Amino acid sequence: MGTAGGVLICWDKRSLELLGVEEGQFSISCRFRNVGDGVIWVFTGVYGPCSRKDRECLWEEFGAIRGLWEDPWCLGGDFNSTLYQAERSRNGRITSAMRRFAQVIDELGLIDIPLQGGSFTWSGGLNNQSWARLDRFLVSPNWIDQYSRANQRRLPRPISDHFPILLEGGGLRRGPYPFKFENMWLKAEGFKELIEGWWQGIVVRGRPSYRLAAKMRGLKHNLKIWNKEVFGRLEKNKAEALQQVERWDVVEEERALSEEELGHKKIAKENYSKWVSMEEVHWRQLSREIWLREGDRNTGFFHRMANAHRRVNNLIKIKINGVRLTEDQEVRDGIVNAYQHLLSENADWKADIGGLVLKQISLSEADALELPFTEAEIYAALMGMNGDKAPGPDGFTVAFWQNCWEIVKEDVLDMFKEFYDQNSFIKSLNHTFLVLIPKKGGAEDLGDYRPISLLGGLYKLLAKVLANRLKKIIDKVISPDQNAFIKGRQILDGSLIANEVIDSWQKRGEKGLICKLDIEKAFDNINWQFLLKVLHKMASDQNG
Repeated sequence: MGTAGGVLICWDKRSLELLGVEEGQFSISCRFRNVGDGVIWVFTGVYGPCSRKDRECLWEEFGAIRGLWEDPWCLGGDFNSTLYQAERSRNGRITSAMRRFAQVIDELGLIDIPLQGGSFTWSGGLNNQSWARLDRFLVSPNWIDQYSRANQRRLPRPISDHFPILLEGGGLRRGPYPFKFENMWLKAEGFKELIEGWWQGIVVRGRPSYRLAAKMRGLKHNLKIWNKEVFGRLEKNKAEALQQVERWDVVEEERALSEEELGHKKIAKENYSKWVSMEEVHWRQLSREIWLREGDRNTGFFHRMANAHRRVNNLIKIKINGVRLTEDQEVRDGIVNAYQHLLSENADWKADIGGLVLKQISLSEADALELPFTEAEIYAALMGMNGDKAPGPDGFTVAFWQNCWEIVKEDVLDMFKEFYDQNSFIKSLNHTFLVLIPKKGGAEDLGDYRPISLLGGLYKLLAKVLANRLKKIIDKVISPDQNAFIKGRQILDGSLIANEVIDSWQKRGEKGLICKLDIEKAFDNINWQFLLKVLHKMASDQNG
């Protein structure tokens, strides 16, 4: 199209079967069927015009394609338009062209996948001082449903003034997915009775925490078999239930249903409603959008958010200490080595805190911290936790422990008693997944990721019980200068105090120096020997 550029679409016939082509003035659209799974989808290659009048023709072409085909849709190319001010190096005002482009995307219900590897895709002007994001891929929600881990990445450009953009289907190749308890199982008829039978049928000898871990392994095995052979695939069950409802609707159109048949139709509708409810629970659990209530029929929203999290969290390459890693194994090894170094303690470093005067709590408060654990205390902590949070390596969500408390409580209480009496429990209960969450779009460096620990449900429960005790006295031993993470204090207070100090200097004509320290990963790397040393110092000062 034109002498300056155009659209060329190529495909591998071993992977894609061409079903139809539509050619416009500024785009070419191809309707494909995947050879592997039979999924039909549309790709539109774009070479956008520069003039406002011609852009309207391009937007009309998009509308025509959407009206012609309703299949999953992916558009890609040089749109010659930007969406936001930040997509140009010279951040100017929001133009009418930006508003119109955004309007078209909204009207067509398209999704702008975050760009990795850089913010701009074109440079030009005098000495290449102008930069902009003119090239992108846009996709429809049902396309993302098929390719939930898709992401677009900017590649190096050897010649052109445009960077090539690569649309990829996913991140690092993963091994087998670990077991994860599905909260929707709790809605299955007779499920708790199954759990009770399996749990009581697993007889193990040993210390309480060992017995508990062994029962969890046995229960996990039973759940995997039950899910595969009895519960089945959610999508398949929902589709079959809907077919039953539709079958009775067809019969009812031809003749009146008998009382018995009306009862069967009612059961079919209830069965379909049950699977719809389970589907909502499933996608809510994956989406982590815990602020929306279950039961409000937000399945579509939960589905989109779960897929959005997958796209953002994809890890294709990483830069560690200035070295860019791209191969799967070197990315894995590089991250593991970096965090092993970060989280290891320096045995040579020993702080001298003998001269410090530390705050203390009263003897009665200290005694209260060491009281035996009670069932009421443990249950209150458990019910105060969020059941949809991501599980740890054991795979059991907090919702499992909450809903099956009467079945498992004796074993859990025995584990707490073991911890109280012996100050220990089996190590497997403290196994943790370390998950990297990007702090910003287009994260490339390891420092751009925030490490999050996914703990097992029982360890989280134990930590919650201890935290509930500590929060009653924590404000008495933590310096008033520490404003964050203490009940009754606000992190904003630090900024307000700094503002008052500067204002006071200005009024009195005094000079001063302000030093702002940002301690990287301050709460991610704790020297436990130092922490225990501080606690011993507090205790000795109190007793001495």
